[in-house]
Amino acid sequence: MKIEWYPGHMAKAKRQIAEVMPKIDLVIEVLDARLPASSANPMLEKLRGNKPCIKVLNKSDLADPGVTDLWVEYFDQMEGVKAIPIEANKRSAVGQIPKLCRRLMPHRGVPGKTLRAMVVGIPNVGKSTLINTLAGKKMARVGDKPAITTCPQQIDLRNGIHLADTPGLLWPDIRNQKGAYRLAASGAIGEGGMDYVEVALFAAEYLMNHYSGPLAARYKLADMPESASLLIEQIGRKRGCLIAGGNVDLQRASELLLRELRSGLIGRVSLETPGMDLEKEGGCDS
Repeated sequence: MKIEWYPGHMAKAKRQIAEVMPKIDLVIEVLDARLPASSANPMLEKLRGNKPCIKVLNKSDLADPGVTDLWVEYFDQMEGVKAIPIEANKRSAVGQIPKLCRRLMPHRGVPGKTLRAMVVGIPNVGKSTLINTLAGKKMARVGDKPAITTCPQQIDLRNGIHLADTPGLLWPDIRNQKGAYRLAASGAIGEGGMDYVEVALFAAEYLMNHYSGPLAARYKLADMPESASLLIEQIGRKRGCLIAGGNVDLQRASELLLRELRSGLIGRVSLETPGMDLEKEGGCDS
C-alpha cells in the first residue's frame, strides 16, 4: 500500500504560511528526533528561504541519544541553522530556544524591535506542546492524533518574541516511501493513510537490524526470528493477540508493536541517521 495523506486543510495551511513568511524574522522548525530527515518537510524549507532557522529535535527522550548527537552536528554545519534536542513539555530544555533566537537574530527581541518567529512542522510532531511550554500556559490545542492545529495564531511570549503558530503540514506527494513508512511508524500519518500490518513489518525489520538487543529484551525472545513476519507472529502469541483456532491476529499484534515503539517501551530508538543514503530512497517532491 502506498502511503499518501494530505487532508484538505493542508493546502490552505501552505497558503497561510506563504502569506505570513515575509513578515517573519526566524523559523522554528519542530522535527521528530527519531527521524529528523523524514519529518522535515521540503515544502517548508522552500518557503523559509534563507531566513535563520532553529531545528528543534523534539521527543529526544524517545530517540537514540548517540544518533541525536550526530543529527545536531549535521544541522549545525548548515549556514544560519542551529539544532537543539528537547522534550517539548520540559521547561528547562525549551527555555534555551529564546536564547538561540536572539543569538541568530541579535538585533531583534529588544525594546522596540520585536523578534517574530514562526513555528512550523509536520502533524503530531509536538508544535503545540512546544508553544504551550514556551508561553507557560495553554495557548495551542494538543492531541495525540495528527492535524490538531487547523488555523494560524499569534502568541506574545512577553519577552520580545512573538510566535506564529501554524497547522501541521505534510507534502502532497510522498515519493520517498521509506520515509513515509518511518513517518507512519512514528505516528505522524493518520490511520486512514496507512496499513498497520505493512508499517509494523517495516518497523520490525528495522528494529531487528538495528536494535535487536532491546527488541529481544522487551519481548523476551531467546532467539531473533528469521523474518519480520515471524517476529510479529511471536509478539502476537506472547501478548495473547489470538483469534479462533489459535492463530495470531496480525492487526492487533502490529498495532501493539507500533504502539510500544512510539511510546518508547522498546527503548530509545532512532529510525534514521545522517549517514543513511536517504536520497537513493527517492526524494520527497512538493
